[in-house]
Amino acid sequence: MNVSVLCVSDTMDAAEFRRRGKEMVDYVADYLENLEQRPVYPDVEPGYLRSLIPTEAPTEPESYEDILKDVERVIMPGITHWHSPYFFAYYAAASSYPAMLADMLCTAIGCIGFSWAASPACTELETVMLDWLGKMLHLPEHFIAGTHGHGGGVIQGTASEATLMSLLAARCKAVRHVQASNPEKSEGVILSELVAYTSEQAHSSVERAALIGGVVMRKVPTDNNYAVVGDALKKMVEEDKAAGLVPFYFCATLGTTPSCAFDRITELGPLCNKENLWMHIDAAYAGSAFICPEFRPLLNGVEFADSFNFNPHKWLLINFDCSALWVKKRADIIGAFKMEPLYLKHENQESGLVTDYRHWQIPLGRRFRSLKMWFVFRMYGLSGMQAHIRKQVALAKEFESLARADQRFEICAEVIMGLVCFRLKGSNELNQNLLKRINQNREIHLVPCQLSGSFVLRFAICSRYTESRHIQQAWRHITQMTFELLQEPNH
Repeated sequence: MNVSVLCVSDTMDAAEFRRRGKEMVDYVADYLENLEQRPVYPDVEPGYLRSLIPTEAPTEPESYEDILKDVERVIMPGITHWHSPYFFAYYAAASSYPAMLADMLCTAIGCIGFSWAASPACTELETVMLDWLGKMLHLPEHFIAGTHGHGGGVIQGTASEATLMSLLAARCKAVRHVQASNPEKSEGVILSELVAYTSEQAHSSVERAALIGGVVMRKVPTDNNYAVVGDALKKMVEEDKAAGLVPFYFCATLGTTPSCAFDRITELGPLCNKENLWMHIDAAYAGSAFICPEFRPLLNGVEFADSFNFNPHKWLLINFDCSALWVKKRADIIGAFKMEPLYLKHENQESGLVTDYRHWQIPLGRRFRSLKMWFVFRMYGLSGMQAHIRKQVALAKEFESLARADQRFEICAEVIMGLVCFRLKGSNELNQNLLKRINQNREIHLVPCQLSGSFVLRFAICSRYTESRHIQQAWRHITQMTFELLQEPNH
């Protein structure tokens, strides 16, 4: 029998890759340098893309030139430009050229670093980078892995994953604690008695973690500054204990999504320690600012926490995804997730000298994300990253001053970092119409929040490219939209 073998050569060899790679770097640089010339928000309808491309993948190879042309024809019309200097929605998504280059190298190396043996450098650099970052934040010594620490750090994909990991680890620890004194109780019964807590202002991902974890989560009311204080949590814990329930977890927020409020962890931490609640701190956005001495006091109380998380991919010049999670006792998180099939074992795993990060996360596979941290930390230095944070806070203060100077507007929450919550004095409907008008124009992009029943506009400094002139232009645009809105007969 004759068997014909089809040899498939690469459609792009190393020589062409060198050429195309340089072209792509030029394309990316041109895109970022000229972002403000593009409308920040796309003008497309749902389903726009399907009609622009074939219904099936091509049978024969297509040219790189045609693909790149289709990036502009098909993709760019449907992009919300998160790095535009006129993007002021949500929170920042960090970006820098050193991080992009590191991501390129990560992709080329292509290791799947689930264990030390799978790629030693991938594991060891991550451990050291989390120590570097922890020291920048002046985290307590027990969070630093070093060579003898009981805690340590790990890169998660998002703060949502970090919260879920902490809640599941806390749940496992709580179940074992109850069973130690009540061995007759089944795990199912114990789980039905567990209660977790978080702020009514916390991100929806915290509540979602409880949903996935199969536990009840109660929302703690906040004070006039939208922060949880010790007495509010204490009252709820006492009520639940009296009802025969088992409080086991509290997620504090430093820098809430709606208004960048800060829970009082110096009050909450001792309470959690006393009541044997795992305290997790979610500082997804604000955590980056704690590298600046003037903002570090907002982290006071972290010494009481069992875990702490923030997203360098939000504000620390490291492109998505890179969410840093530290735990006080690594045994708590490993004990909840450790699985050891034969094909994943290696000779060094019991030496005490290595970390297998597959036990610290939900997926098995993981990218070499610490390369981005290494490149950014070295090319910017601590001083460069601090300067970036301070510049964006100053821009937020500039916008706040413009809003306060206009008697038609009011500031709705204290401006501490890079977020300004403001609104037109008047009804919620008026502010909804203003936001709709602003976003439909597509010159700037904002999203709202609700504070004390009021519809509020959020102005977040997001892009590394935003300068004072963009703030001034954004304010001129907002006031023009306001003028047009108030000219309408019904206003």
